[in-house]
Amino acid sequence: MQILTHTGAQPGHSDPTAERTVRPCARDLQEHDALLPHRHPWGQLTFTLSGVLRVTAGRSSWVVPPQRAIWIPADVEHAIVVLEPAQLRPLKVHASRLPFPDAECRVLEVSDLLRAAIVALGEADSAHGTPREALLSELILDEITHAVTTPIRVPLPDDKRLRSLCAALMADPGSTLTLAEWAPQVGASERTLARLFERELGMSFGAWRQQARLAHAAPLIARGMPLAQVASEL
Repeated sequence: MQILTHTGAQPGHSDPTAERTVRPCARDLQEHDALLPHRHPWGQLTFTLSGVLRVTAGRSSWVVPPQRAIWIPADVEHAIVVLEPAQLRPLKVHASRLPFPDAECRVLEVSDLLRAAIVALGEADSAHGTPREALLSELILDEITHAVTTPIRVPLPDDKRLRSLCAALMADPGSTLTLAEWAPQVGASERTLARLFERELGMSFGAWRQQARLAHAAPLIARGMPLAQVASEL
């Protein structure tokens, strides 16, 4: 397990500029590797060729398989945990060319064309910009704006006791502990935790746990795993 400060970049890569607005990165990560909370002045499309990530930003968490990517606006603090060994291929997008006008994170369906363009940009990237790189960058930006958004999101609380419980459940979505059994582990009564779930997350403990399990189930189903096996995994 590695604890990393940010996604970084391989030698020869740099941050986006007004002239080179989309820049690729590449890093292969192992299961349980984690990128600590960080932010940057450019937008980022967090995408993996293989493997599954859990991305957390603000009070939301998303499970991101290769069929999806998450758009993270500029200056939004976020963290990443690797759930399955991943070929991380994020794209940095200069602040002057952000594809969305607001500061909301979005989960996007990755089309075959977008995936191919991301791979091609990584292969075309060099120390100096080329016409091919510029064309691929424009294609990628256009595809991002036309991508289908997928509202699969797990809300997160502010209360540190409840956040501890939620973090433990996201790490082990198959846990069958009841709220009464969680209470002594996080230092709050069952009644307090139930009230916090309703107040901070707008749902019951059972409903939140189901949503977290569904988020983890999505990439398993997308890979063709039989539903009975998905249920067993979770």
